[in-house]
Amino acid sequence: MDIWRETTTVRFECIDRSDRLTLTGIFGYFQEAAINHATVLGVGREAMETSKQGWVLSRLSLFVKRRPRYRETIEVSSWPRRWDKLFALRDYAIKDDTGDMLVRGRSAWLVLDIEKRRPLRAQTVMEPMPPNEGIDAFPEGAAGLRIVDNLEKAGERIALYSDIDYYGHANNVRYVQWMQDASDIDIHTNASQIRLDINYLSEVLPGQTVEIWSAPIAEFPGPGSSKAHPDPQGPSFAFEGRRPGAAGEPATAVFRAELFTGGES
Repeated sequence: MDIWRETTTVRFECIDRSDRLTLTGIFGYFQEAAINHATVLGVGREAMETSKQGWVLSRLSLFVKRRPRYRETIEVSSWPRRWDKLFALRDYAIKDDTGDMLVRGRSAWLVLDIEKRRPLRAQTVMEPMPPNEGIDAFPEGAAGLRIVDNLEKAGERIALYSDIDYYGHANNVRYVQWMQDASDIDIHTNASQIRLDINYLSEVLPGQTVEIWSAPIAEFPGPGSSKAHPDPQGPSFAFEGRRPGAAGEPATAVFRAELFTGGES
């Protein structure tokens, strides 16, 4: 099964007050599709654990052309796209029931030695998988993000029970939720088109505090080009999550993200 496809409807828990799918809802659909496909391909959680390995999400970039509404039927698809150095690449797409592309994305994963907590060569795991040459949901790839200097503290979160996943650290979807919750609610509610790039830099363990820092930025990149979208209308921001250091120690960056919004509902 080179490409994984599953048809579903937009659930109530995945919408905001605009009646449309949220970013965290999109990340949730992507996560489930990747897990399901990895299992079918023989590199799912149980199979990887036999060799003391696991998957860790390192980067994800997506572009939302249109946010589907509550109870709208959508097709979520995902497929592997070989590897780039240490990164195993995986693409995603969400289409409506007419086949129109609504969301496209690409992720970069690390194969982790679970005991030593260090990355392994992705090529070893990816070589037997279907390469899906030429089937690009997000041709420019998952972006590595710059450091933005003029950030200001926008909030903080403590990693609690509902944030922690099977691997004992904060789930990748929670980072996006923390970022959204540190923003003006209308920014996310009103956005009709969205570009998000996020880099996961360090795991967050139960009980740890993450400070959310943010600053406005002014460039809206669409898929295929850093300036492909012709009419940026909405607010755009850089974010960084930081785990405070002990007395006298510097903070540790746990994620960086850039969010671009366009249009209104």
